[in-house]
Amino acid sequence: MSGAVVAVAVGMTRLAGFASVVSFVALAAVGCAPTVGEIGDDDGSGSGSGSDNGGGGPDASCPGVNFTATQVIPSVHLLIDRSGSMGENFGNTTRYNAMHDALVGTNGVVAQLQAKVNFGASLYSSDNPCPKLYNTASRTTNNFAQVKQLIESMGPNGNTPTPPAIDATVQSFAANPPPMGSPPIIVLATDGLPNSCGGADTQAQSIQSAKNAYTAGIRTFILGIAGVNDSFLQSMANAGQGVQPNQPNATYYTANSPQDLQMAFQQIIGGVVSCELAINGTVDVNQASGGIVTLNGNTLTYGTDWELVNGNTIRLLGGACDSLKSSTNPMVSATFPCGSVIL
Repeated sequence: MSGAVVAVAVGMTRLAGFASVVSFVALAAVGCAPTVGEIGDDDGSGSGSGSDNGGGGPDASCPGVNFTATQVIPSVHLLIDRSGSMGENFGNTTRYNAMHDALVGTNGVVAQLQAKVNFGASLYSSDNPCPKLYNTASRTTNNFAQVKQLIESMGPNGNTPTPPAIDATVQSFAANPPPMGSPPIIVLATDGLPNSCGGADTQAQSIQSAKNAYTAGIRTFILGIAGVNDSFLQSMANAGQGVQPNQPNATYYTANSPQDLQMAFQQIIGGVVSCELAINGTVDVNQASGGIVTLNGNTLTYGTDWELVNGNTIRLLGGACDSLKSSTNPMVSATFPCGSVIL
């Protein structure tokens, strides 16, 4: 079977508090016809790049491609519920203060990852005019000071108008797009079911807003603080990750202690940085299951160990993600049937 080979090298970096793998984006183009410089072209160098019959690739019509890799920096917008219930006790602190410490405390995830992530943040509640969002001035790397100042400038108050908060964040991404190759992400942290400015239940509207965000190319991860309804969290996770009927459920996150909250933010944001490997070629997602992905020479199982996101990102899952993080010099490669590669 003809195939285009995508090789993505990833390098390890150690962050304060936990290990993470920095993902990379391949710069070479993926195609199903030989071009100068691809494996399979006989350049006479004796470097083992192949012969004029295309022996270096899967076959002459669909050779492998050499890749140069650069780091991928995701654009993560922290969408934080600051409704009145965020002032309730949470261990030996409050929910809001625990969220502060998990994000911008001494060992907070923004402090740890600010060089590797374009961070922005919004606080939302039913302040007048409702809904009211307070935002960082920008979404960029090394943005710890802005995120910290925003969180510390406010306290809990009002209701939880989640749908318009998501909609406003989508509009913000449209008005201020992330840099080329930087995937947009919303991390929604909330401690209760959503309601309108007048207090009406807005669960269905929240789910639709998460679906709309996904349609706009923005994935939403949801973190429920202190016992948010699991059914709602699951529906939001599926909507925010584009899960279709009969597909496995997306992961949602919960935190019932300050320690849980810190770990959840690390899992969400550290996972985006660590286990998503972008390629600048595009593969038909409907044919992704025909691909072969390996980690350090071991073949991974589609749907269990890896999935294809938006046609150009390989996401490692579960134990495969853990293995990637723990590898000193990991190597991920992927082979897709030639017909599945979109030029």
